Amino acid sequence: MCTAVSRRQLFGRTLDYEHSFGEALTVTPRNFPLSFLHSPTLTQHYAICGMARVQEGYPLYFDGFNEKGIAAAGLNFTQSTVYGQPDSEKLSLAQFELLPWILGTCATVTEAVRLLQNCVITGECFAPELPAARLHWLLSDGGQAVTVEAVEGGVRVYPNRPGVLTNEPPFPVQLQNLSAYQTLSAADPENRAFPGLSLPLCSRGMGAVGLPGDLSSPSRFVRAAFANANSLWDGDNDAQMNQMFHLLDTVSQIRGLCRVAEGQYECTRYAAVMDPRRGVYCYTTYENRRPTAVCLNRCDLDADAILQFPLRREPDILWEL
Repeated sequence: MCTAVSRRQLFGRTLDYEHSFGEALTVTPRNFPLSFLHSPTLTQHYAICGMARVQEGYPLYFDGFNEKGIAAAGLNFTQSTVYGQPDSEKLSLAQFELLPWILGTCATVTEAVRLLQNCVITGECFAPELPAARLHWLLSDGGQAVTVEAVEGGVRVYPNRPGVLTNEPPFPVQLQNLSAYQTLSAADPENRAFPGLSLPLCSRGMGAVGLPGDLSSPSRFVRAAFANANSLWDGDNDAQMNQMFHLLDTVSQIRGLCRVAEGQYECTRYAAVMDPRRGVYCYTTYENRRPTAVCLNRCDLDADAILQFPLRREPDILWEL
């Protein structure tokens, strides 16, 4: 289970799973060749920075952004995904190729949407030991956000005004579900149910009574959408990135609360906040809550080799005494 959030120029996501995938913070420079099953190799493309597993020299991106300002993330969509078959008359991309292609070739979400209108996403896998991930995607460029889903009938692209994506059910159902929570408020509630009856408030924050707190993807969607719509975003760039980390905390998974099999528990393997405008990728891990950042613009973007930064997974505590 995962959550992604887009807010102004920032893009955040959590990756929640019971084990690591061998991911590392990965920079793919402009001249690193990106090959595709049904399209010519991109020998030159936009530079990409994000979280990826590199296998056989190929960056399998979970999320990331490019030097032009698009950010994207793939999230599990295991029940509703229906991949298509390669089509010689359309742009055919395997599910693991979608992020490298969009981040490598598109400067805006509008360009990506235009591309996706004539696209087939296939279920071909990268390697036999890596089954095709069943995903849907959130794309954002700071001006607009969209959800991309491969479902029965083909690829669907939806405007995503809440700026939130979790997992199942499909995005239109998640959006409709928000209508049941229209009475939530960051302010104190107004007594409309019992006119004339004085009902003192026993606590602050009672305007959000009814906000779901469980770990399911529909509940996380509502919780993240409420936080995204009502949280304050003042201060400098670093303060706003810090605010995004706090927002992601509302949907983070604590090890032990979600058992997926005997002895296996889901947790937030990492949380990431990206500021594509500044070229910054910042992350925390479950074990290390200290933010670690890489700036794409400080890398050699014209290189021809991938650059990787292993994730920090050891606790980092400042001892005052």
